[in-house]
Amino acid sequence: MSQGSIQYKTETEIELLRESSLLVGKTLAEVAKILKPGVSTKALDQLAETFIRDHFALPGFKGYGGFPATLCISINDEVVHGIPGNRIVQDGDIVSIDCGTYKNGYYGDSAYTFAVGEVKPEVKLLLQRTKESLYLAIEQAIVGKRVGDIGFAVQNYCEQFGYGIVRDLVGHGVGKNLHEKPEIPNFGRRGTGAKLSEGMVIAIEPMITLGDYNVKQDSDGWTMRTIDGLPAAHFEHEVAIRKGKADVLSTFSYIEEVLNKQ
Repeated sequence: MSQGSIQYKTETEIELLRESSLLVGKTLAEVAKILKPGVSTKALDQLAETFIRDHFALPGFKGYGGFPATLCISINDEVVHGIPGNRIVQDGDIVSIDCGTYKNGYYGDSAYTFAVGEVKPEVKLLLQRTKESLYLAIEQAIVGKRVGDIGFAVQNYCEQFGYGIVRDLVGHGVGKNLHEKPEIPNFGRRGTGAKLSEGMVIAIEPMITLGDYNVKQDSDGWTMRTIDGLPAAHFEHEVAIRKGKADVLSTFSYIEEVLNKQ
């Protein structure tokens, strides 16, 4: 059912969303196994597409709005929506990988930014703190809070380090459609915005920069990058709003299991 065009999910639907979301985590873990200097972004994309299809699902992004690939792979100063191709991953790169799946009529959507090889300490910290801001935001994703509480949590945490909070790109509701109401900005004022209620499922996705928060779009019509060429990090979870504690439908545990072995 919907109210003000927000789509509220049943428990059954939330479990289907969880299944799609967990598949994203497993897919990103497979990608993590081969993400090393010398690999092409296209190779990562092909692996992900095969893995998703082998699990009786479809790539959620491929063909969406005309996007040509399974993964959005954004490197260094690219914030989001980078198109995989012949680009080779280098030692010292940070690689943000956003993945969507579509299974049983519902979307999974999650993103993780990987440090490849020897990454500068201040960039490593950017990744760590962006991920921390995601979990602070998730703490606010409970019944009775508002969208502004989520954005405030990200902004309040990240701005103390002098980071930029991207304004032009936001999180979103997710369900039978990849992008649903409400929008979930990574900035805001506490106690403002749409009220969070049981049955809402949202994608929370801090996009944080080492410098200026302004972004520009490449001539490919997709890739968004920082205006000053400084690195950006992006982490995303799909979350169901609950009383008292948010229910995180996606997971980084498969990814981090792989990374901890490397």
